[in-house]
Amino acid sequence: MTFKKNLKNVFLVVFTTLILSACSTGKKSGNIEGDVYTGKETVKYLASGVPDRVFFATNKSSLTTASRATLRKQATYLRKNKKLNVTIEGHADERGTREYNLALGERRANAAKDYLMTYGISGKRISVISYGKEKPVNPASSNLAWSQNRRSVTVKVN
Repeated sequence: MTFKKNLKNVFLVVFTTLILSACSTGKKSGNIEGDVYTGKETVKYLASGVPDRVFFATNKSSLTTASRATLRKQATYLRKNKKLNVTIEGHADERGTREYNLALGERRANAAKDYLMTYGISGKRISVISYGKEKPVNPASSNLAWSQNRRSVTVKVN
C-alpha cells in the first residue's frame, strides 16, 4: 500500500509541474542575463539592464547617441567585471557585396571597441570579428530587417 501511495504522490507532483510549466507566459524579467521578451520583440542583454547591441545607419560605422549610451552601460559593466573579456561582432544588412559588408562590419565593431576604450576598458580585453551580412538577425528583405541587421553585438568570452 505504501508503494502505491508514494507512486501516486510522485505522479501528482510530475503532473502538477507539467501543468504549471504549460501555463507559463514565456516572459522573463529584465533582472536576469539573457533574452527578455517584451511582447513585441526579444531584447538581448549582456547583463541585467545592459543591452548587448548597438545599431548603425545604412553604410555608416559612426555611433549614434543611443549607441553611445548603450556602450557607456557596457563600459560600466566591464569596469565592474575586470576579468571578463568580450568579442564585438560587426554585422551588416544583406545589401552590398560580401567584401564590402565584411569591411563595414569590421569598422562598426572597431567603432564600438574604440568607444569602450575611451571609457577605460583595455583593448586587450576586447576582440573584434566581422560577420558582414552572413549572420542576419532578421532574414527578411525589408527596411525593418535591414535596420535590425546593421549592428554590433558585444558577446562575453569568459
